[in-house]
Amino acid sequence: MTEINVAELKPVGEFGSKVWCEACVAYGVQLLENGDLPSDLEWGFSEIYSHPPVRLLTDGRMLSGYYMMVKAGEITGGDGTSDECRALPGFHVEMPWASICNQSASRYGREGQRQRSADEQVMFKAIEEYVGRPNPLGLKAREKPVWPPEVGAALSKGGEEGGGLHNIAAALQAPSPEFADFPTTELGVPVFTAMSEGQKQTFLTMLAVEV
Repeated sequence: MTEINVAELKPVGEFGSKVWCEACVAYGVQLLENGDLPSDLEWGFSEIYSHPPVRLLTDGRMLSGYYMMVKAGEITGGDGTSDECRALPGFHVEMPWASICNQSASRYGREGQRQRSADEQVMFKAIEEYVGRPNPLGLKAREKPVWPPEVGAALSKGGEEGGGLHNIAAALQAPSPEFADFPTTELGVPVFTAMSEGQKQTFLTMLAVEV
């Protein structure tokens, strides 16, 4: 059982890039293999990042995202998506790339996760008010996530001390240039109300939101 030293990890690619997704899968699978999972567990994890920059979709890559799954005693995963994985109970999400990219590079524990979520809700509400209609990002209602305690323990191990899958993924993430001049919260969430009019229009275009 090999422990992962997050402090030694270096950025490998932008959020949602193929190299970053593949690295997240490799470390996520390792965390699950190091965990104490029930032999009959069936569980899936998938994230799809819609409307990514074109530069992230090269060499025939059709979408940005990755998945991991536990089924029939095997732990597997990969770049892209898997219908088999998404059919399993677990955590499955599809979000606009620009809505979560920048803040995903911030490292945090449970309290940081709560603050990030609160900051994102403020951002989403500000965009709704600006465009004058509900849910302009077209976010889909999520099924209730399923997090078996053994899975949660494996993927969040050491999270309060800088470990766990989120902090590993953050350490692997290289900056994306689109966010260099945007106003953000301490955790990197874009502050829509503090943007200039030009920045607002740019951000809405990145989100594929029509005004």
